[in-house]
Amino acid sequence: MSGDYDAAMKTILFSVALTALAALSSARAQDCPDIAPYQPAREVIADLTRIVAPDGVQESFTANIGGVEQYINARGQDRDNPVILFVHGGPASPLTPSLWQFQRPLEEYFTMVTWDQRAAGRTFNLSNPEKIADTIRIPRYIDDAIEVAEHVRERYGKRKLILMGHSWGTIVGMGAALKRPDLFHAYVGIGQVIDVQENERISFDYALEQARRDRNEAAVRALEAIAPYPGDTPLTRERIVTARIWAQHYGGMSAFRDETNLYFYRAGRLSPDYDAADVCAIDRGNVFTLGRILDAFLQVDYSGVERFPIPVVMLMGRHDYTTPSQPTADWLDAVDAPYKRGIWFERSAHMVPWEEPGKTLVSLLETVRPIAIEDEARTPSRP
Repeated sequence: MSGDYDAAMKTILFSVALTALAALSSARAQDCPDIAPYQPAREVIADLTRIVAPDGVQESFTANIGGVEQYINARGQDRDNPVILFVHGGPASPLTPSLWQFQRPLEEYFTMVTWDQRAAGRTFNLSNPEKIADTIRIPRYIDDAIEVAEHVRERYGKRKLILMGHSWGTIVGMGAALKRPDLFHAYVGIGQVIDVQENERISFDYALEQARRDRNEAAVRALEAIAPYPGDTPLTRERIVTARIWAQHYGGMSAFRDETNLYFYRAGRLSPDYDAADVCAIDRGNVFTLGRILDAFLQVDYSGVERFPIPVVMLMGRHDYTTPSQPTADWLDAVDAPYKRGIWFERSAHMVPWEEPGKTLVSLLETVRPIAIEDEARTPSRP
């Protein structure tokens, strides 16, 4: 049934895009993929990505975060480097399976810490999902991020961390930065969510414009059937799926690509950190989470945040129609912050670190790394 599994995984999009809701009806009992044929390649990737520097860090561990054992991954070439805590998207779409695709250059200048959030990836397999069902709430995810940050700074002797979020992770990350700015040198948003309803409108308009230009009659009919969007009609699963599938079909997730994006969907098969059960957990955690978080997600709106308490940097894909970038640029222009910078990625849509990894690294080196180093120099590190 590996073909069925692939088909289901193609609906699980790495974003607040929620096209993954299509999986709710089609991916409840899929077999795990057979990763045995990939083992030679997995061994090569494991050897290439192994941290051998004497002062480096490469470890995976679990910690009790908000009453749930959660899986944490840390990698870097020098423990003295600033720490980036990277909050993944989804919901329940962990970064761990694809770290090998984009993160290695970042590890030369930062200690990169990621974790599989509650009910996501390897964390999904660490507890009984039904026992945590009532905790699948945005405020709980924000508190989890804060607890992880506190745990990480203790473990690595850092006074503060750089907080970075992608897609759904920007909802969590921005919330954590606003609630506990004392923990963070700076905040970096990638595929930032500012106003979900506005994002939905822009994404839909783009999809319909492209479909008409392409004379794609099937797409035009499907999109016009849900117009005006989002409008005053409730945002049902079916309406969201229709809008997002076509926006991403026209490159709104990965620029200049169609909706397949196999580099991301099958990353776990080659990941040294994930076995077959962990790959399955991506799908299962996504299905488990989305229905419980959807209503709250649709109400997310940070556009009223007029002052941000720490330096803020936004990495914005010019072609992002999954979490469109223009609302982020508009918010950044208006917000009052100690330091703010918006950087446009002209060859990217939603998957900026994957699409333009070189510019991602340079952008972080030019903006937040100097802030973190200067900030740490002013106050001694934690003992």
